[in-house]
Amino acid sequence: MSDEILINKTPYETRAAVMRDGVLQEILIERTDRNLLVGNIYKGKVVRVLPGMEAAFVDIGLERAAFLHVNDIHTVRNSLEIEKEVLPDECDDENVEKPVIIPPKADITAILYQGQEIVVQVIKDPLGTKGARLTTQVSIPSCYLVYLAESDVIGVSIRIEQEEERQRLKDHLSNFQSELGGAYIARTAAEGVDPWVLRADMQFLSRLWDNVSVKMKESKAGDLVYGNFPLELRILRDYVGRGIQQIRVDATESFERMLSFAQDFLPETLDNMQLYKGSRPIFDLYNIEEEIEKALSNHVALKSGGYIIIEQTEAMTTIDVNTGGYVGHRNLEETIFKTNLEAAQAIAHQVRLRNLGGMIIIDFIDMINPEHQQSVLEELQLHLSKDNARTTISAVTSLGLVEMTRKRTRESLEHILCEKCPTCQGKGYIKTKETICYEIFREVVREAKQYPNINSILILASSDVIEQLLDEEAHHLAELQTFAKLSIKLQAEALYNIEQFDIILL
Repeated sequence: MSDEILINKTPYETRAAVMRDGVLQEILIERTDRNLLVGNIYKGKVVRVLPGMEAAFVDIGLERAAFLHVNDIHTVRNSLEIEKEVLPDECDDENVEKPVIIPPKADITAILYQGQEIVVQVIKDPLGTKGARLTTQVSIPSCYLVYLAESDVIGVSIRIEQEEERQRLKDHLSNFQSELGGAYIARTAAEGVDPWVLRADMQFLSRLWDNVSVKMKESKAGDLVYGNFPLELRILRDYVGRGIQQIRVDATESFERMLSFAQDFLPETLDNMQLYKGSRPIFDLYNIEEEIEKALSNHVALKSGGYIIIEQTEAMTTIDVNTGGYVGHRNLEETIFKTNLEAAQAIAHQVRLRNLGGMIIIDFIDMINPEHQQSVLEELQLHLSKDNARTTISAVTSLGLVEMTRKRTRESLEHILCEKCPTCQGKGYIKTKETICYEIFREVVREAKQYPNINSILILASSDVIEQLLDEEAHHLAELQTFAKLSIKLQAEALYNIEQFDIILL
């Protein structure tokens, strides 16, 4: 397979497209005034402790207070009590073993109090009306390792499966730890890496942590102590070792910054990096702009003639599979099975491309044959296994639905590029002109009864509604004037949307 990454850099935005055999697999976007917060370390102040929720809200200088659950509060305990969890995707490989040390059934009021200053790290970006999620277990990733503050463990990513390699990494890290101190986790990219490269990474993280420690002491509540790398450097850090054969960037300054970073930490990637100087925009090489537009549509066509519908809400994402124009060649069950198999592959691709997270409900076309159900699930799991984000899939429910979850680490493509429709406010529909006319009629009657001495009123509405009143609803309007004993005047307002109207007493 030919994997490459194209990076488009402008003063206001950085975009990275992950390609496989010329097909867009993933799009990452970072805007100058809207940087991702995951991985950032802040000096925060507890503004509210909620014992009933076993959580606290912490002010870290953002628009909304961030959320800190008791399970994300690090407390130093005996190393035998260490529990294993995973690091956030933006920070490291999702399956890296990470110590999260939690007192069982801890009383949060005994740990935190209002006004307390604490050092926290963002593990989930703000999303919708929800603030950022925090942890007090601070970690800093580098190319091959992750540094864990206030710990002394040595660990290895569980994606490195060969026991001999796992032991080799643990032995080298343990030896260097006795010299440099600190706690380290080997990332997936560390597989097969020379021990002296690991040592250089440990030295880099150790120096970086010393710098962060000084800032922690000097900073005040609401200050940013440590900020994550910009997107182009995170690409180098997080995608190395994942089969990426070429990285092309269209901005000289970013290219030089990436070269400098690679020379220090990833010298083996230098030959894979290229400054793009073509006359065409770099994203036009594979029609990426067109693919992004398609990814914002809720309708995805399948090659067979079927299609899937993807609907995002704040609570969950629903995906509906339909046969559409596909009629098959044998029987209905076979047609349904083929459509669902094709949809499973498309769904896995769209979930990654759109960066859909949280709860996802898939409504495949009903299948009677249990073997067909299992085959579709296996097809879905096969293609989701290529996704860097952790996913969990349930069996087919009694209602024929498939429930799955995907780890949410940053906003979806839709949330980054779009906002609620100013007309429907995200509902996805608006009232008909007829409905608005009848609402106007009811409001006129209400005003006439409340103010019996008025003789005439003026109705302000959109041009479409005014046209409806003068055309199809003209006879009802005449009846209303007789009933309410009013003279009714109409005026079209160009700036009104179809659901807006005002009634003015004259």
